[in-house]
Amino acid sequence: MDQVMKVAPSLSGPLLRMHFHDCFVRGCDGSVLLNSSTGQAEKDSLPNLSLRGYQIIDRVKTALEKECPGVVSCADALAIVARDVTVATMGPFWEVETGRRDGRVSNFSEPLTNLPPFFANISQLISMFRSKGLTVKDLVVLSGGHTIGTSHCSSFTSRLYNSTGKDGTDPTLDSEYIAKLKSKCKVGDQTTLVEMDPGSVRTFDNSYYTLVAKRRGLFQSDAALLDNSETKAYVKLQSAATYRSTFFKDFGVSMINMGRVGVLTGNAGEIRKVCSKIN
Repeated sequence: MDQVMKVAPSLSGPLLRMHFHDCFVRGCDGSVLLNSSTGQAEKDSLPNLSLRGYQIIDRVKTALEKECPGVVSCADALAIVARDVTVATMGPFWEVETGRRDGRVSNFSEPLTNLPPFFANISQLISMFRSKGLTVKDLVVLSGGHTIGTSHCSSFTSRLYNSTGKDGTDPTLDSEYIAKLKSKCKVGDQTTLVEMDPGSVRTFDNSYYTLVAKRRGLFQSDAALLDNSETKAYVKLQSAATYRSTFFKDFGVSMINMGRVGVLTGNAGEIRKVCSKIN
């Protein structure tokens, strides 16, 4: 992973996100990695079309199979890679629990109903996290993963051109920030990438919370963290905190919690030989 990060540092965000997208659909079972010849797998579903870095997981898996064939699942590889990219971007280290097995089912429709959309409000976010056994604190802490990585304009342009405020802007978004974003993203732009945490897109830190507190969170789901007393208090705490604060420790704990969602153990599932297809 250190080698990969040297060559392709922009994959840190996508690889962290891949573990999240895996765990929220059928649990952390590697189902996001499966291919379908008819385009009916999770990876073919709209929320997953912007995922990148599958080839990195394949490289990791190849190395693992060489050393210890049939031992480490693709689901575990995703969890370990998510931790490694966090560390590589100067974020926290945590001990990754292993022993997950890989699922045999990947369904096109399930990401649509299980992954929290970028336009979710706070009650939707809380209930989607609760349905996975995750707390309100896990929600606000894991949202901090938006400190690294980029987003396509299309995930937030409705806040610039098609909302309830002046000239169709979102009244919960800082007006100076709106002007900046409008200069990068025109109506209908499907291709441009924008940094989620401008200025420290490749550094895992608590500056995401400083932005959200200033009403500069990129997504509606970021801004929503100010609409609940518990999530708002955490945002304020971290935005006022020094560099390391409690966020690093909290992030490791919440990632371990997320890594336990719906895992397959014992005789359930299998250990895939190749991550993109069942044995």
